[in-house]
Amino acid sequence: MTNNEIRQELFKMQDTGYRDFQLKLIPNVDPDTVIGTRTPQLRAFAKEIQKQGSEQEFLEELPHQYFDENQLHAFVLSEVKNFERCIREVDRFLPYIDNWATCDQLSPKVFRKNREQLLSHIRRWIASDKVYTVRFAIGMLMQHFLDEAFDSEYPEMVAGVKSDEYYINMMIAWYFATALAKQYKAVLPYIEEQRLTDWTHNKAIQKAIESRRISDEQKQYLRSLKTTKR
Repeated sequence: MTNNEIRQELFKMQDTGYRDFQLKLIPNVDPDTVIGTRTPQLRAFAKEIQKQGSEQEFLEELPHQYFDENQLHAFVLSEVKNFERCIREVDRFLPYIDNWATCDQLSPKVFRKNREQLLSHIRRWIASDKVYTVRFAIGMLMQHFLDEAFDSEYPEMVAGVKSDEYYINMMIAWYFATALAKQYKAVLPYIEEQRLTDWTHNKAIQKAIESRRISDEQKQYLRSLKTTKR
């Protein structure tokens, strides 16, 4: 399947109502680049492309013209089974990611089995000057290093990110809210000591309070830690 044929298939799956819904969620994306393909269809299509052996040509065509092609790219990468190849392709793709949705859809399954090797790449990504590369790095720490692989070094890495970018700070807040649910005692000092910016601090508390994994007692205490502008 050629890249032109892949694009034609995306347009065949177009749902204009869903497209209008998507545009409200990704305001920084050019509306003319959004086709409106639903996520389950993109996931299925990514697997079909790989079965046909068409994925490499598609992965090499960067930048893509359409948002939906970037989404499909993320889903194809998420299915790559070789860790070294996956890292190479992720590195090529990250500079072209320009929105939170594509960034957050990129979640290679092979990373889970290669956490030790993944860490060095996360350290590299989190030091990037590109918004969505940093967001991706924090997302990978949240996804793969908050359970049995947790170490106190990791929230320190996230707290050390200083940025004025909304989509980075939102991911930092999301990370700490999730960390409070999974590693409450270890990360609570970051909130008690107000290690984050005011906005990120309060957003992390807000998201933690919304979580069912946080006890009522913990929620009450977290509410008391909200801050006003310093």
